[in-house]
Amino acid sequence: MLDDFMVRALLAGLCVAAATGPLGCFVVWRRMAYFGDATAHAAILGVALALAFSISIFIGTLGVALAMALAIAALTGRGWAVDTTLGVLAHSALAFGLVAVSFLPNVRVDLSAFLFGDILAVSRHDLAVIAGGSALVVGLMVWRWSALLTATVSEDLAHAAGLRPARERLVLTLALAVVVAVALKVVGALLIAAMLIVPAAAARNFARSPEAMAVWAVAIGALSIWAGLRASLIWDTPAGPSIVSVAAVAFALSLSLGALMRLR
Repeated sequence: MLDDFMVRALLAGLCVAAATGPLGCFVVWRRMAYFGDATAHAAILGVALALAFSISIFIGTLGVALAMALAIAALTGRGWAVDTTLGVLAHSALAFGLVAVSFLPNVRVDLSAFLFGDILAVSRHDLAVIAGGSALVVGLMVWRWSALLTATVSEDLAHAAGLRPARERLVLTLALAVVVAVALKVVGALLIAAMLIVPAAAARNFARSPEAMAVWAVAIGALSIWAGLRASLIWDTPAGPSIVSVAAVAFALSLSLGALMRLR
């Protein structure tokens, strides 16, 4: 069954949706959209370093994404303007990554696969890595869910409850880096942030509790994966952008359906 490339692609996409759903909720609640975008852009630099040193692309992207996330957290915590910091680091990392790849003459690499994803080329090994990384993120979210919610609502409340908001931010940073590393193969560096934000934003129009929003985000992400792959197969469109396009349509529909639900 796993010899079928469409089945592997679907399973990989569902694993990513399971991880991006709950994590995306915190990205939306904490207004970390640009934070996720900057971390995703840094993945291209991780690809270049992985190819240069002949190591696993997953390890390379995970290391650089984690370093970028920690750097952003450190700089913004010292009074730097958040939007300026994110803009400088995101575009710099992407540019350095693209330049670094051009200095690897003996390595033939399709950059579009890393920029926009190549879910149809997911191998058994890729699937195992994606499933493992997604399971780690889901485990982190389940383990720290209550603490993350408390720190998100109010840092003062978190301190009163004996929690350390800095530690919860670190958990989110680690989870975000892992998601970037595993989702790179599925939707690419330029679309990872969309899979974090769009399903969660659509879920907010239906959910009446944080847990319900996370479940809805996973469901919308999974539906986007399935429908995007179907659309790609039928109309011969790029798989990654097709998935995000379906998620965007789901968000547009959620605005109307959510309004109707509130009226009822």
